Amino acid sequence: MEEDFDLPTEDEDHTEEDFDLPTGDEDMDLPNDSPILKVGEEKEIGKQGLKKKLLKEGEGWDTPEKGDEVEVHYTGTLLDGTQFDSSRDGGTPFKFALGYGQVIKGWDQGIKTMKKGENAIFTVPPDLAYGASGSKPTIPPNATLQFDVELLSWTSVKDIYKDGGIFKNILVKGENWEKPDDLDEVFVKYEVWLEDRIVAKSDGIEFTVEEGHFCPALSRAVKTMKKGEKVLLTVKPQYGFGDKGRPASGDEVAVPPNATLHITLELVSWKTVSEVIRDKKVIKKILKEGEGYERPSGGAVVKLKLIGKLQDGTVFLKKGHNNEDELFEFKTDEEQVIDGLDRAVMLMKKGEVALVTIAPEYAFGSSESQQGLAVVPPNSTVCYEVELVSFVQEKGSWEMNIQEKIEAAGKKKEEGNVLFKGGEYARASKRYEKAVKYIEYTSSYSDEEKKQANALKVACNLNNAACELKLKEYTQAEKLCTKVLEIESRNVKALYRRAQAYIQLADLDLAEFDIKKALEIDPENRDVKLEYKKLKEKMREYIKKEAKFYGNMIAKMNKLGPIDSIKSEAEAEPMSIDSKA
Repeated sequence: MEEDFDLPTEDEDHTEEDFDLPTGDEDMDLPNDSPILKVGEEKEIGKQGLKKKLLKEGEGWDTPEKGDEVEVHYTGTLLDGTQFDSSRDGGTPFKFALGYGQVIKGWDQGIKTMKKGENAIFTVPPDLAYGASGSKPTIPPNATLQFDVELLSWTSVKDIYKDGGIFKNILVKGENWEKPDDLDEVFVKYEVWLEDRIVAKSDGIEFTVEEGHFCPALSRAVKTMKKGEKVLLTVKPQYGFGDKGRPASGDEVAVPPNATLHITLELVSWKTVSEVIRDKKVIKKILKEGEGYERPSGGAVVKLKLIGKLQDGTVFLKKGHNNEDELFEFKTDEEQVIDGLDRAVMLMKKGEVALVTIAPEYAFGSSESQQGLAVVPPNSTVCYEVELVSFVQEKGSWEMNIQEKIEAAGKKKEEGNVLFKGGEYARASKRYEKAVKYIEYTSSYSDEEKKQANALKVACNLNNAACELKLKEYTQAEKLCTKVLEIESRNVKALYRRAQAYIQLADLDLAEFDIKKALEIDPENRDVKLEYKKLKEKMREYIKKEAKFYGNMIAKMNKLGPIDSIKSEAEAEPMSIDSKA
């Protein structure tokens, strides 16, 4: 950025007619505090002796940051009132890049505490000014200086990656606070030029931030911009076309090697693209923003306008576009539609239109599926254009009285039972979990209500444990049975199912304890007896394996010779090492 500012270095001569502020050290710790001052009040800034006295308050709350191009009027004097320089005398404001050591340290530290239009006097000690050498002929050695400074304005100039590769100067501020992310599709206008000619321009182009366009600087800069923002970028070769440059192409002229580019870039708009699932196999792109902040939660009844397509454009489903009565309706988180669509809709707002792309794992899988207008072939990635017309949230447990919670839990339990009988164990498990959540906390229940709730908890957790055993989730099955036994310590089914889980987890002693306890309670229980028989067989197998393992180990040790001789050799070895030393 130094070529943009005609400031002398410390080696240049200063005259009274052309007196600029010399360069300080670039690597400095700038204070973060902006003291709150009343007009006429003076306070110290930082811990190096710099003082600030407020003469006139500024506007708003913003203050310039490192890298910003600030514009000031100033008058510099010695402590005895002798003036050594003033921008006001010539009528031309002084400009410099804040925080890069282009001026004395006291200025870099002090001006970053000022607001637009503010006027203040800074008393700058020698260590933050010209030090022991001074600045001949006007500033003596070890001089404390005073500057009457007015901050007229500043232009935000940011070193985006703090490596001097891309400087961003904001020409037009953007709206709101959101900025595009890697997956988003941005629509921009830009113009690129070298010092003497235009290289390329576009009155509107759309691209994915992650994939980029033209040169790396565009995608990197656009991630720092807000909607409607317009910037001027100064792009060094590492974010342009490097040491190879770029040949001419179409209407775009060649870029020579190691060229610095200047780019005006406007972020007109963008479409938010998000990962519905972290593995990137369900992607949602917003085509039209929705209303408010609320989204459908699990159990909400949603109504959609829906178009389902294959990747070749074949439409296999269309609902709600010709007749409002044909809106597509389902209940979320109830497995009534494919998983990818279910999850995506729960991330939408009312009125939102989105394009949802779903990989086979979250769509129709490896099976062929007959839909309304066409067949979806096996292993198909599908796309849905979805408009969330309306939704009605399921009544939350906090909105229900105790009896309503018990009834809701009972209903979920019955739904789970139906799914379990149909072999849909994962779906049944979710129903049982939801049922228990309704009645999880019973401190305010009456004795009768608590009895009803506990009976439901026991039934749902037992049934859920059966689901988890079918799904081979043995640790989860064990936890569910333990919850039942905390309510009913002599529940035979809970002991039996926990024993089954323990056997699969190879905790045979715990399994035996549960089975024996179950048989004490119900000696004639056929299922428990059969499980005990299986357990004994497992134990015999385990003992045989252990015997074989230790037998093999002992045989190998015998081949090495008597244990005493092995021991004496091992003990002798360190002695021989010590003797060599």
